[in-house]
Amino acid sequence: MTTDLIPLLAAGEPAGGAPLKDLVPAALVAGLLTAAALGLGATHRSGRVTALSRLAGLASKAVPVPGWSALPVLVTLGSLGIAAFGFFWDVATHIDSGRDSGPFANVAHYPILLGLGGVALAGFLACVLGADDRDRAALTLAPGWRVPLGGALLLLCGSVAMLGFPLDDVWHRIFGQDVTLWGPTHVLMIGGASLAPIAAWLLLVEGRRASGKPHASRRLTLLAWEVQLAGATLIGLSTLQLEFGFGVPQFQLAFHPILIALAASIALVAARLRLGRGGALAATGAYLLVMTPMVLIIGPGFDHTFLHFPLYLVEAVLVELAALAFARRGAIAVGAASGALIGTVGLAAEFVFSHLVMPLPWPAALLPEAGVLALVAAVAGGLLGAHLGNGLEGRGRALPRLLPAAALAVVGACIAIPLSTSEGTPVRASVALSETRPAPEREVVATLRLDPPQAAEGAKWMHAMAWQGGGSRLVELDEIAPGTYRTAEPVPVHGDWKANIRLHTGDAILAMPVFLPEDLGIPAPEVPAEPRFERAFQLDSEVLRREERGAAGWLTGAAYGILGAVALAWLAAIVAAVTRFERLRPSVAGGTAPA
Repeated sequence: MTTDLIPLLAAGEPAGGAPLKDLVPAALVAGLLTAAALGLGATHRSGRVTALSRLAGLASKAVPVPGWSALPVLVTLGSLGIAAFGFFWDVATHIDSGRDSGPFANVAHYPILLGLGGVALAGFLACVLGADDRDRAALTLAPGWRVPLGGALLLLCGSVAMLGFPLDDVWHRIFGQDVTLWGPTHVLMIGGASLAPIAAWLLLVEGRRASGKPHASRRLTLLAWEVQLAGATLIGLSTLQLEFGFGVPQFQLAFHPILIALAASIALVAARLRLGRGGALAATGAYLLVMTPMVLIIGPGFDHTFLHFPLYLVEAVLVELAALAFARRGAIAVGAASGALIGTVGLAAEFVFSHLVMPLPWPAALLPEAGVLALVAAVAGGLLGAHLGNGLEGRGRALPRLLPAAALAVVGACIAIPLSTSEGTPVRASVALSETRPAPEREVVATLRLDPPQAAEGAKWMHAMAWQGGGSRLVELDEIAPGTYRTAEPVPVHGDWKANIRLHTGDAILAMPVFLPEDLGIPAPEVPAEPRFERAFQLDSEVLRREERGAAGWLTGAAYGILGAVALAWLAAIVAAVTRFERLRPSVAGGTAPA
Protein backbone atom coordinates (compact mmCIF):
# COMPACT_ATOMS: atom_id res chain seq x y z
CA MET A 1 0.00 0.00 0.00
CA THR A 2 2.89 2.35 0.76
CA THR A 3 4.39 1.82 -2.68
CA ASP A 4 1.07 2.86 -4.22
CA LEU A 5 1.21 6.16 -2.35
CA ILE A 6 4.82 7.18 -3.12
CA PRO A 7 4.31 7.97 -6.84
CA LEU A 8 1.24 10.02 -6.04
CA LEU A 9 3.21 12.25 -3.67
CA ALA A 10 6.08 12.74 -6.10
CA ALA A 11 6.81 15.88 -8.11
CA GLY A 12 3.82 17.92 -9.14
CA GLU A 13 2.20 17.59 -12.54
CA PRO A 14 0.19 20.18 -14.50
CA ALA A 15 -3.01 18.76 -13.01
CA GLY A 16 -1.61 17.00 -9.96
CA GLY A 17 -0.15 19.42 -7.44
CA ALA A 18 2.33 22.26 -7.25
CA PRO A 19 5.84 21.87 -8.70
CA LEU A 20 8.72 21.59 -6.25
CA LYS A 21 10.13 24.97 -7.35
CA ASP A 22 6.97 26.59 -5.94
CA LEU A 23 6.75 24.52 -2.76
CA VAL A 24 10.27 25.12 -1.46
CA PRO A 25 10.17 28.94 -1.38
CA ALA A 26 6.60 28.85 -0.07
CA ALA A 27 7.66 26.60 2.80
CA LEU A 28 10.63 28.85 3.58
CA VAL A 29 8.49 32.00 3.64
CA ALA A 30 5.86 30.29 5.80
CA GLY A 31 8.55 29.06 8.18
CA LEU A 32 10.16 32.50 8.49
CA LEU A 33 6.83 34.23 9.11
CA THR A 34 5.86 31.65 11.71
CA ALA A 35 9.21 32.02 13.45
CA ALA A 36 8.85 35.81 13.46
CA ALA A 37 5.37 35.59 14.98
CA LEU A 38 6.51 33.14 17.64
CA GLY A 39 9.52 35.33 18.42
CA LEU A 40 7.32 38.40 18.80
CA GLY A 41 4.97 36.48 21.05
CA ALA A 42 7.79 35.16 23.23
CA THR A 43 9.40 38.59 23.65
CA HIS A 44 6.03 40.13 24.51
CA ARG A 45 5.27 37.51 27.13
CA SER A 46 8.72 38.02 28.66
CA GLY A 47 8.18 41.78 28.78
CA ARG A 48 11.21 42.59 26.61
CA VAL A 49 9.08 44.08 23.78
CA THR A 50 6.07 46.34 24.33
CA ALA A 51 5.05 46.95 20.72
CA LEU A 52 2.01 44.66 20.96
CA SER A 53 0.82 46.41 24.12
CA ARG A 54 1.06 49.80 22.39
CA LEU A 55 -0.82 48.49 19.32
CA ALA A 56 -3.49 47.01 21.56
CA GLY A 57 -3.86 50.35 23.32
CA LEU A 58 -4.32 52.14 20.01
CA ALA A 59 -6.88 49.53 18.87
CA SER A 60 -8.91 50.02 22.04
CA LYS A 61 -9.44 53.65 21.06
CA ALA A 62 -11.21 52.53 17.88
CA VAL A 63 -13.00 49.58 19.50
CA PRO A 64 -13.74 50.58 23.11
CA VAL A 65 -12.91 47.27 24.76
CA PRO A 66 -9.63 46.01 26.29
CA GLY A 67 -6.77 45.83 23.81
CA TRP A 68 -6.53 42.02 24.01
CA SER A 69 -10.00 42.01 22.44
CA ALA A 70 -9.88 45.16 20.28
CA LEU A 71 -6.66 44.45 18.33
CA PRO A 72 -7.54 40.88 17.26
CA VAL A 73 -11.06 41.97 16.27
CA LEU A 74 -9.69 44.73 14.03
CA VAL A 75 -7.14 42.38 12.47
CA THR A 76 -9.84 39.75 11.91
CA LEU A 77 -12.26 42.09 10.17
CA GLY A 78 -9.56 43.49 7.90
CA SER A 79 -8.19 40.02 7.13
CA LEU A 80 -11.62 38.57 6.40
CA GLY A 81 -12.34 41.39 3.96
CA ILE A 82 -9.10 40.67 2.09
CA ALA A 83 -9.66 36.89 2.15
CA ALA A 84 -13.27 37.18 0.96
CA PHE A 85 -12.30 39.39 -1.95
CA GLY A 86 -9.56 36.97 -2.98
CA PHE A 87 -11.84 33.96 -2.57
CA PHE A 88 -14.70 35.36 -4.66
CA TRP A 89 -12.17 36.47 -7.27
CA ASP A 90 -10.52 33.04 -7.27
CA VAL A 91 -13.79 31.17 -7.80
CA ALA A 92 -14.75 33.45 -10.68
CA THR A 93 -11.28 32.99 -12.20
CA HIS A 94 -11.55 29.19 -12.11
CA ILE A 95 -15.01 29.28 -13.67
CA ASP A 96 -13.83 31.50 -16.49
CA SER A 97 -10.30 30.16 -17.05
CA GLY A 98 -10.05 26.68 -15.56
CA ARG A 99 -7.38 25.34 -13.25
CA ASP A 100 -4.18 27.13 -12.31
CA SER A 101 -0.78 26.33 -13.77
CA GLY A 102 0.57 26.61 -10.22
CA PRO A 103 -0.49 27.85 -6.77
CA PHE A 104 1.21 31.21 -7.29
CA ALA A 105 0.20 31.68 -10.93
CA ASN A 106 -3.24 32.95 -9.88
CA VAL A 107 -3.13 36.50 -8.49
CA ALA A 108 -6.33 35.86 -6.52
CA HIS A 109 -4.49 33.37 -4.31
CA TYR A 110 -2.38 36.09 -2.72
CA PRO A 111 -5.20 37.96 -0.94
CA ILE A 112 -6.58 34.59 0.19
CA LEU A 113 -3.24 33.63 1.73
CA LEU A 114 -2.81 37.08 3.26
CA GLY A 115 -6.34 37.13 4.65
CA LEU A 116 -6.36 33.63 6.13
CA GLY A 117 -2.90 34.22 7.57
CA GLY A 118 -4.29 37.40 9.13
CA VAL A 119 -7.13 35.46 10.77
CA ALA A 120 -4.65 33.01 12.29
CA LEU A 121 -2.47 35.95 13.37
CA ALA A 122 -5.46 37.62 15.03
CA GLY A 123 -6.11 34.52 17.12
CA PHE A 124 -2.41 34.29 17.95
CA LEU A 125 -2.35 37.94 19.05
CA ALA A 126 -5.37 37.41 21.30
CA CYS A 127 -3.65 34.45 22.95
CA VAL A 128 -0.30 36.22 23.31
CA LEU A 129 -1.83 39.39 24.74
CA GLY A 130 -3.85 37.30 27.18
CA ALA A 131 -7.02 38.21 29.03
CA ASP A 132 -7.16 39.99 32.36
CA ASP A 133 -8.77 38.70 35.54
CA ARG A 134 -12.12 40.29 34.69
CA ASP A 135 -12.66 37.85 31.80
CA ARG A 136 -14.59 34.95 33.35
CA ALA A 137 -14.69 32.99 30.09
CA ALA A 138 -10.90 32.92 29.61
CA LEU A 139 -8.93 29.68 29.55
CA THR A 140 -5.89 29.31 31.83
CA LEU A 141 -2.91 28.33 29.69
CA ALA A 142 -0.26 28.66 32.38
CA PRO A 143 0.08 30.42 35.77
CA GLY A 144 -0.43 34.11 35.06
CA TRP A 145 -1.43 33.50 31.43
CA ARG A 146 -5.14 33.43 30.62
CA VAL A 147 -6.25 33.15 27.02
CA PRO A 148 -9.56 34.72 25.91
CA LEU A 149 -12.00 32.04 24.79
CA GLY A 150 -12.90 33.89 21.58
CA GLY A 151 -9.20 34.31 20.80
CA ALA A 152 -8.52 30.58 21.18
CA LEU A 153 -11.44 29.82 18.89
CA LEU A 154 -10.20 32.42 16.40
CA LEU A 155 -6.74 30.80 16.37
CA LEU A 156 -8.39 27.42 15.72
CA CYS A 157 -10.41 28.80 12.79
CA GLY A 158 -7.38 30.47 11.24
CA SER A 159 -5.19 27.42 11.75
CA VAL A 160 -7.73 25.07 10.16
CA ALA A 161 -8.06 27.41 7.19
CA MET A 162 -4.28 27.65 6.73
CA LEU A 163 -3.92 23.88 7.14
CA GLY A 164 -6.14 23.53 4.08
CA PHE A 165 -3.41 24.91 1.78
CA PRO A 166 -0.78 22.17 2.19
CA LEU A 167 -3.49 19.52 2.46
CA ASP A 168 -4.98 20.81 -0.79
CA ASP A 169 -1.71 20.23 -2.62
CA VAL A 170 -1.41 16.72 -1.17
CA TRP A 171 -5.00 16.06 -2.21
CA HIS A 172 -4.27 17.17 -5.78
CA ARG A 173 -1.23 14.90 -5.95
CA ILE A 174 -3.27 11.90 -4.85
CA PHE A 175 -6.63 12.54 -6.49
CA GLY A 176 -5.87 15.13 -9.18
CA GLN A 177 -7.42 18.57 -9.45
CA ASP A 178 -11.01 19.04 -8.24
CA VAL A 179 -12.45 22.15 -9.86
CA THR A 180 -15.30 22.40 -7.40
CA LEU A 181 -15.88 24.68 -4.45
CA TRP A 182 -16.90 21.71 -2.35
CA GLY A 183 -13.68 19.72 -2.48
CA PRO A 184 -12.87 18.45 1.05
CA THR A 185 -9.74 20.56 1.52
CA HIS A 186 -11.48 23.57 -0.03
CA VAL A 187 -14.24 23.22 2.55
CA LEU A 188 -11.63 23.26 5.33
CA MET A 189 -10.21 26.55 4.04
CA ILE A 190 -13.61 28.10 3.40
CA GLY A 191 -15.05 26.85 6.69
CA GLY A 192 -12.17 28.24 8.73
CA ALA A 193 -12.70 31.71 7.33
CA SER A 194 -16.50 31.40 7.33
CA LEU A 195 -16.72 30.66 11.06
CA ALA A 196 -14.01 33.13 12.09
CA PRO A 197 -16.54 36.02 12.38
CA ILE A 198 -18.37 34.03 15.07
CA ALA A 199 -15.12 33.65 17.00
CA ALA A 200 -14.35 37.37 16.62
CA TRP A 201 -17.88 38.24 17.72
CA LEU A 202 -17.44 36.14 20.85
CA LEU A 203 -14.10 37.85 21.48
CA LEU A 204 -15.59 41.32 21.16
CA VAL A 205 -18.44 40.57 23.55
CA GLU A 206 -15.94 38.87 25.88
CA GLY A 207 -13.93 42.09 25.98
CA ARG A 208 -17.07 44.14 26.46
CA ARG A 209 -18.15 42.04 29.43
CA ALA A 210 -14.72 42.28 31.00
CA SER A 211 -14.64 46.07 30.71
CA GLY A 212 -17.97 46.62 32.44
CA LYS A 213 -20.89 48.75 31.39
CA PRO A 214 -19.75 51.03 28.55
CA HIS A 215 -20.22 54.77 28.68
CA ALA A 216 -23.24 55.98 26.70
CA SER A 217 -20.98 57.64 24.15
CA ARG A 218 -19.34 54.28 23.37
CA ARG A 219 -22.44 52.14 23.05
CA LEU A 220 -23.16 53.18 19.48
CA THR A 221 -19.54 52.53 18.50
CA LEU A 222 -19.67 49.05 20.00
CA LEU A 223 -23.02 48.41 18.35
CA ALA A 224 -21.58 49.39 14.96
CA TRP A 225 -18.71 46.91 15.37
CA GLU A 226 -21.09 44.14 16.36
CA VAL A 227 -23.31 44.85 13.36
CA GLN A 228 -20.25 44.45 11.12
CA LEU A 229 -19.44 41.12 12.73
CA ALA A 230 -23.05 39.96 12.34
CA GLY A 231 -22.92 40.89 8.65
CA ALA A 232 -19.57 39.08 8.30
CA THR A 233 -21.16 36.01 9.89
CA LEU A 234 -23.93 36.08 7.28
CA ILE A 235 -21.36 36.40 4.48
CA GLY A 236 -19.33 33.53 5.91
CA LEU A 237 -22.33 31.23 6.17
CA SER A 238 -23.26 32.05 2.55
CA THR A 239 -19.93 31.15 0.93
CA LEU A 240 -20.81 27.56 0.01
CA GLN A 241 -23.63 28.89 -2.19
CA LEU A 242 -21.23 30.43 -4.71
CA GLU A 243 -21.43 27.67 -7.33
CA PHE A 244 -25.20 28.18 -7.48
CA GLY A 245 -24.81 31.94 -7.68
CA PHE A 246 -22.36 31.62 -10.56
CA GLY A 247 -24.62 29.08 -12.31
CA VAL A 248 -22.17 26.16 -12.25
CA PRO A 249 -23.32 23.88 -9.39
CA GLN A 250 -21.89 20.38 -9.40
CA PHE A 251 -24.24 19.03 -6.76
CA GLN A 252 -28.01 18.68 -6.46
CA LEU A 253 -30.05 21.87 -6.84
CA ALA A 254 -31.82 20.99 -3.57
CA PHE A 255 -28.74 22.28 -1.76
CA HIS A 256 -29.41 25.87 -2.81
CA PRO A 257 -32.60 26.42 -0.74
CA ILE A 258 -31.11 24.39 2.12
CA LEU A 259 -27.95 26.53 2.25
CA ILE A 260 -29.91 29.79 2.03
CA ALA A 261 -32.22 28.66 4.84
CA LEU A 262 -29.28 27.69 7.06
CA ALA A 263 -27.32 30.90 6.55
CA ALA A 264 -30.37 33.09 7.17
CA SER A 265 -31.64 31.24 10.22
CA ILE A 266 -28.31 30.93 12.04
CA ALA A 267 -26.91 34.41 11.40
CA LEU A 268 -30.10 36.46 11.55
CA VAL A 269 -31.53 34.82 14.67
CA ALA A 270 -28.21 35.33 16.47
CA ALA A 271 -28.10 38.96 15.31
CA ARG A 272 -31.65 39.66 16.48
CA LEU A 273 -31.13 38.10 19.90
CA ARG A 274 -27.83 39.87 20.49
CA LEU A 275 -28.44 43.26 18.89
CA GLY A 276 -32.08 43.71 19.83
CA ARG A 277 -34.82 45.23 17.69
CA GLY A 278 -33.69 45.73 14.12
CA GLY A 279 -30.66 43.48 14.65
CA ALA A 280 -31.53 41.08 11.82
CA LEU A 281 -32.14 43.96 9.42
CA ALA A 282 -28.91 45.67 10.49
CA ALA A 283 -26.92 42.46 9.89
CA THR A 284 -28.47 42.12 6.44
CA GLY A 285 -27.59 45.74 5.68
CA ALA A 286 -23.95 45.13 6.67
CA TYR A 287 -23.93 42.01 4.50
CA LEU A 288 -25.23 43.91 1.46
CA LEU A 289 -22.83 46.80 2.09
CA VAL A 290 -19.89 44.41 1.62
CA MET A 291 -21.31 42.01 -0.97
CA THR A 292 -22.59 44.56 -3.47
CA PRO A 293 -19.34 46.43 -4.24
CA MET A 294 -17.27 43.24 -4.07
CA VAL A 295 -19.48 41.47 -6.62
CA LEU A 296 -19.55 44.53 -8.89
CA ILE A 297 -15.76 44.89 -8.81
CA ILE A 298 -15.05 41.21 -9.53
CA GLY A 299 -17.86 40.77 -12.08
CA PRO A 300 -18.18 43.84 -14.33
CA GLY A 301 -14.97 45.41 -13.02
CA PHE A 302 -12.66 42.45 -13.68
CA ASP A 303 -14.84 41.14 -16.56
CA HIS A 304 -15.63 37.87 -14.81
CA THR A 305 -18.85 35.89 -14.62
CA PHE A 306 -21.36 37.79 -12.48
CA LEU A 307 -22.26 36.36 -9.07
CA HIS A 308 -25.94 36.38 -8.12
CA PHE A 309 -26.50 36.27 -4.38
CA PRO A 310 -29.54 36.20 -2.05
CA LEU A 311 -30.52 39.49 -0.44
CA TYR A 312 -31.99 38.00 2.78
CA LEU A 313 -34.27 41.03 3.21
CA VAL A 314 -37.47 38.99 3.49
CA GLU A 315 -35.81 36.58 5.92
CA ALA A 316 -34.61 39.47 8.08
CA VAL A 317 -38.13 40.88 8.31
CA LEU A 318 -39.47 37.43 9.23
CA VAL A 319 -36.93 37.06 12.05
CA GLU A 320 -37.85 40.52 13.38
CA LEU A 321 -41.54 39.56 13.36
CA ALA A 322 -40.87 36.23 15.08
CA ALA A 323 -38.83 37.98 17.76
CA LEU A 324 -41.60 40.49 18.42
CA ALA A 325 -44.16 37.71 18.73
CA PHE A 326 -42.15 35.18 20.77
CA ALA A 327 -39.56 37.21 22.72
CA ARG A 328 -41.34 36.58 26.04
CA ARG A 329 -41.12 32.81 25.47
CA GLY A 330 -37.35 32.80 25.22
CA ALA A 331 -34.58 32.24 22.70
CA ILE A 332 -35.68 28.71 21.71
CA ALA A 333 -39.14 29.94 20.73
CA VAL A 334 -37.67 32.83 18.74
CA GLY A 335 -35.22 30.52 16.95
CA ALA A 336 -37.79 27.85 16.13
CA ALA A 337 -40.42 30.36 14.97
CA SER A 338 -37.87 32.24 12.87
CA GLY A 339 -36.71 28.98 11.28
CA ALA A 340 -40.26 27.93 10.50
CA LEU A 341 -41.00 31.28 8.83
CA ILE A 342 -37.71 31.27 6.89
CA GLY A 343 -38.32 27.68 5.75
CA THR A 344 -41.78 28.53 4.39
CA VAL A 345 -42.45 32.19 3.65
CA GLY A 346 -38.77 33.05 3.22
CA LEU A 347 -38.13 30.25 0.75
CA ALA A 348 -41.30 31.12 -1.15
CA ALA A 349 -39.82 34.60 -1.61
CA GLU A 350 -36.49 33.08 -2.67
CA PHE A 351 -38.37 30.90 -5.18
CA VAL A 352 -39.74 34.04 -6.81
CA PHE A 353 -36.34 35.75 -6.58
CA SER A 354 -34.68 32.77 -8.27
CA HIS A 355 -36.95 33.19 -11.31
CA LEU A 356 -36.24 36.92 -11.45
CA VAL A 357 -32.47 36.93 -10.94
CA MET A 358 -30.76 33.60 -10.30
CA PRO A 359 -29.02 31.82 -13.20
CA LEU A 360 -30.78 28.56 -12.22
CA PRO A 361 -34.44 29.19 -11.34
CA TRP A 362 -35.95 26.76 -8.85
CA PRO A 363 -38.43 24.46 -10.62
CA ALA A 364 -41.45 22.80 -9.08
CA ALA A 365 -39.54 19.50 -9.41
CA LEU A 366 -37.61 20.48 -6.26
CA LEU A 367 -40.77 19.82 -4.26
CA PRO A 368 -41.48 18.18 -1.92
CA GLU A 369 -37.98 16.91 -0.99
CA ALA A 370 -36.08 20.21 -1.12
CA GLY A 371 -38.93 22.09 0.56
CA VAL A 372 -39.09 19.66 3.47
CA LEU A 373 -35.30 19.50 3.92
CA ALA A 374 -34.97 23.29 3.75
CA LEU A 375 -37.74 23.75 6.33
CA VAL A 376 -36.18 21.25 8.73
CA ALA A 377 -32.73 22.79 8.18
CA ALA A 378 -34.13 26.29 8.80
CA VAL A 379 -35.67 25.28 12.13
CA ALA A 380 -32.46 23.51 13.20
CA GLY A 381 -30.49 26.55 12.03
CA GLY A 382 -32.79 28.82 14.00
CA LEU A 383 -32.04 26.80 17.14
CA LEU A 384 -28.29 27.06 16.46
CA GLY A 385 -28.76 30.81 15.97
CA ALA A 386 -30.64 30.91 19.28
CA HIS A 387 -27.75 29.08 20.96
CA LEU A 388 -25.24 31.58 19.60
CA GLY A 389 -27.41 34.63 20.17
CA ASN A 390 -28.33 33.58 23.70
CA GLY A 391 -24.67 33.14 24.56
CA LEU A 392 -23.78 36.54 23.13
CA GLU A 393 -26.79 38.23 24.71
CA GLY A 394 -25.77 37.42 28.26
CA ARG A 395 -29.27 37.41 29.69
CA GLY A 396 -31.86 34.78 30.45
CA ARG A 397 -31.39 31.06 30.99
CA ALA A 398 -28.78 28.92 29.32
CA LEU A 399 -30.28 26.62 26.70
CA PRO A 400 -30.35 22.82 27.17
CA ARG A 401 -26.91 21.27 26.73
CA LEU A 402 -28.01 18.77 24.08
CA LEU A 403 -29.78 21.37 21.93
CA PRO A 404 -26.83 22.49 19.76
CA ALA A 405 -25.61 18.91 19.26
CA ALA A 406 -29.09 17.76 18.25
CA ALA A 407 -29.53 20.74 15.92
CA LEU A 408 -26.13 20.10 14.32
CA ALA A 409 -27.06 16.45 13.78
CA VAL A 410 -30.29 17.49 12.05
CA VAL A 411 -28.39 19.98 9.87
CA GLY A 412 -25.88 17.26 8.98
CA ALA A 413 -28.70 14.93 7.94
CA CYS A 414 -30.34 17.63 5.79
CA ILE A 415 -27.02 18.17 4.01
CA ALA A 416 -26.14 14.47 3.74
CA ILE A 417 -29.39 13.35 2.09
CA PRO A 418 -28.94 15.32 -1.19
CA LEU A 419 -25.29 14.20 -1.39
CA SER A 420 -26.52 10.81 -2.54
CA THR A 421 -26.70 10.68 -6.34
CA SER A 422 -27.26 7.99 -8.94
CA GLU A 423 -26.64 7.48 -12.66
CA GLY A 424 -30.39 7.45 -13.29
CA THR A 425 -31.87 6.00 -16.48
CA PRO A 426 -29.41 5.76 -19.42
CA VAL A 427 -29.89 8.72 -21.77
CA ARG A 428 -28.46 9.30 -25.23
CA ALA A 429 -28.82 12.23 -27.63
CA SER A 430 -28.53 12.70 -31.36
CA VAL A 431 -27.05 16.16 -31.96
CA ALA A 432 -26.89 18.44 -34.99
CA LEU A 433 -24.73 21.57 -34.86
CA SER A 434 -25.48 24.64 -36.99
CA GLU A 435 -22.48 26.95 -37.27
CA THR A 436 -23.17 30.61 -36.48
CA ARG A 437 -19.53 31.72 -36.42
CA PRO A 438 -16.73 29.98 -38.29
CA ALA A 439 -13.36 28.88 -36.95
CA PRO A 440 -11.12 29.91 -35.30
CA GLU A 441 -13.76 31.33 -32.91
CA ARG A 442 -16.38 28.79 -33.84
CA GLU A 443 -19.83 29.00 -32.27
CA VAL A 444 -22.80 26.73 -32.93
CA VAL A 445 -26.49 26.29 -32.22
CA ALA A 446 -27.12 22.73 -31.04
CA THR A 447 -30.29 20.76 -31.76
CA LEU A 448 -30.58 17.50 -29.86
CA ARG A 449 -33.06 14.67 -29.80
CA LEU A 450 -33.15 12.71 -26.56
CA ASP A 451 -33.48 8.95 -26.30
CA PRO A 452 -35.75 8.26 -24.50
CA PRO A 453 -37.73 11.39 -25.50
CA GLN A 454 -39.17 11.85 -21.99
CA ALA A 455 -35.73 11.85 -20.33
CA ALA A 456 -35.96 15.55 -19.43
CA GLU A 457 -39.48 15.47 -17.98
CA GLY A 458 -39.48 16.92 -14.48
CA ALA A 459 -35.89 18.09 -14.86
CA LYS A 460 -34.43 20.30 -12.14
CA TRP A 461 -32.18 21.76 -14.80
CA MET A 462 -31.44 21.13 -18.44
CA HIS A 463 -29.21 23.61 -20.22
CA ALA A 464 -26.06 24.04 -22.25
CA MET A 465 -23.06 25.27 -20.30
CA ALA A 466 -19.75 26.51 -21.68
CA TRP A 467 -16.99 27.56 -19.27
CA GLN A 468 -13.25 27.89 -18.70
CA GLY A 469 -12.63 29.39 -22.14
CA GLY A 470 -12.17 32.96 -20.94
CA GLY A 471 -15.68 33.30 -19.53
CA SER A 472 -18.80 31.23 -18.92
CA ARG A 473 -22.18 30.95 -20.62
CA LEU A 474 -25.37 29.33 -19.42
CA VAL A 475 -27.69 28.77 -22.38
CA GLU A 476 -31.32 27.68 -22.13
CA LEU A 477 -32.72 24.84 -24.22
CA ASP A 478 -36.06 25.40 -25.97
CA GLU A 479 -38.23 22.34 -26.60
CA ILE A 480 -39.16 22.55 -30.29
CA ALA A 481 -40.83 19.12 -30.46
CA PRO A 482 -41.45 16.28 -27.98
CA GLY A 483 -38.00 15.19 -26.81
CA THR A 484 -36.21 17.61 -29.19
CA TYR A 485 -34.41 20.70 -27.90
CA ARG A 486 -32.42 23.60 -29.35
CA THR A 487 -30.05 26.02 -27.65
CA ALA A 488 -31.56 29.50 -27.38
CA GLU A 489 -28.16 31.09 -28.13
CA PRO A 490 -24.91 30.02 -29.82
CA VAL A 491 -22.43 28.00 -27.80
CA PRO A 492 -18.63 28.43 -28.20
CA VAL A 493 -16.78 25.27 -29.33
CA HIS A 494 -13.20 26.43 -29.80
CA GLY A 495 -9.97 27.06 -27.92
CA ASP A 496 -10.16 26.18 -24.22
CA TRP A 497 -13.95 26.32 -24.00
CA LYS A 498 -15.66 23.26 -22.49
CA ALA A 499 -19.23 22.99 -23.78
CA ASN A 500 -21.68 20.47 -22.31
CA ILE A 501 -25.38 19.68 -22.17
CA ARG A 502 -26.32 19.20 -18.50
CA LEU A 503 -29.35 17.32 -17.21
CA HIS A 504 -30.46 17.00 -13.57
CA THR A 505 -33.48 14.78 -12.90
CA GLY A 506 -34.32 13.19 -9.57
CA ASP A 507 -31.01 12.44 -7.87
CA ALA A 508 -29.13 12.01 -11.17
CA ILE A 509 -26.80 14.76 -12.43
CA LEU A 510 -25.65 13.99 -15.98
CA ALA A 511 -23.71 15.74 -18.73
CA MET A 512 -23.01 15.14 -22.39
CA PRO A 513 -19.94 16.84 -23.86
CA VAL A 514 -20.45 18.88 -27.02
CA PHE A 515 -16.82 20.02 -27.17
CA LEU A 516 -13.87 19.43 -24.88
CA PRO A 517 -10.36 20.55 -25.85
CA GLU A 518 -7.36 18.28 -25.70
CA ASP A 519 -5.73 18.50 -22.27
CA LEU A 520 -2.16 17.19 -22.13
CA GLY A 521 -1.89 17.92 -18.42
CA ILE A 522 -4.39 15.21 -17.43
CA PRO A 523 -3.91 13.83 -20.16
CA ALA A 524 -7.24 13.73 -22.02
CA PRO A 525 -8.05 13.70 -25.75
CA GLU A 526 -10.22 16.25 -27.52
CA VAL A 527 -13.95 15.58 -27.77
CA PRO A 528 -14.68 17.21 -31.14
CA ALA A 529 -17.80 19.22 -31.97
CA GLU A 530 -18.67 17.44 -35.21
CA PRO A 531 -21.62 18.66 -37.33
CA ARG A 532 -23.59 15.54 -36.37
CA PHE A 533 -22.93 13.02 -33.62
CA GLU A 534 -24.61 10.74 -31.11
CA ARG A 535 -23.35 10.51 -27.54
CA ALA A 536 -24.45 9.14 -24.21
CA PHE A 537 -24.92 11.25 -21.12
CA GLN A 538 -22.36 10.52 -18.38
CA LEU A 539 -22.09 11.37 -14.73
CA ASP A 540 -21.70 15.13 -14.56
CA SER A 541 -18.62 14.82 -12.33
CA GLU A 542 -16.82 12.73 -14.97
CA VAL A 543 -17.22 15.53 -17.51
CA LEU A 544 -16.88 18.72 -15.44
CA ARG A 545 -14.15 17.35 -13.21
CA ARG A 546 -12.20 15.27 -15.66
CA GLU A 547 -8.97 16.43 -13.97
CA GLU A 548 -9.79 14.13 -11.05
CA ARG A 549 -8.31 10.66 -10.90
CA GLY A 550 -9.00 7.61 -8.84
CA ALA A 551 -6.86 6.15 -6.07
CA ALA A 552 -6.78 2.98 -4.02
CA GLY A 553 -9.97 2.44 -2.05
CA TRP A 554 -8.16 2.37 1.30
CA LEU A 555 -6.48 5.67 0.49
CA THR A 556 -9.73 7.39 -0.47
CA GLY A 557 -11.41 6.17 2.71
CA ALA A 558 -8.49 7.22 4.88
CA ALA A 559 -8.29 10.69 3.30
CA TYR A 560 -11.98 11.42 3.73
CA GLY A 561 -11.93 9.94 7.23
CA ILE A 562 -9.06 12.16 8.39
CA LEU A 563 -10.61 15.32 6.96
CA GLY A 564 -14.00 14.37 8.38
CA ALA A 565 -12.47 13.88 11.84
CA VAL A 566 -10.77 17.30 11.61
CA ALA A 567 -14.06 18.96 10.64
CA LEU A 568 -16.03 17.22 13.42
CA ALA A 569 -13.47 18.12 16.08
CA TRP A 570 -13.44 21.69 14.86
CA LEU A 571 -17.26 22.02 14.92
CA ALA A 572 -17.33 20.39 18.36
CA ALA A 573 -14.83 22.97 19.62
CA ILE A 574 -16.99 25.82 18.33
CA VAL A 575 -20.13 24.42 19.96
CA ALA A 576 -18.23 23.85 23.22
CA ALA A 577 -16.87 27.40 23.18
CA VAL A 578 -20.31 28.95 22.62
CA THR A 579 -21.76 26.70 25.34
CA ARG A 580 -19.07 27.75 27.82
CA PHE A 581 -19.61 31.38 26.90
CA GLU A 582 -23.36 31.01 27.35
CA ARG A 583 -23.17 29.36 30.76
CA LEU A 584 -20.76 31.90 32.26
CA ARG A 585 -23.34 34.58 32.93
CA PRO A 586 -21.74 38.05 33.01
CA SER A 587 -21.50 39.68 36.38
CA VAL A 588 -21.69 43.21 35.00
CA ALA A 589 -24.29 45.13 33.10
CA GLY A 590 -21.94 45.43 30.17
CA GLY A 591 -22.97 41.93 29.16
CA THR A 592 -26.54 42.85 28.36
CA ALA A 593 -27.66 43.23 24.80
CA PRO A 594 -27.79 46.66 23.28
CA ALA A 595 -31.19 48.27 23.46
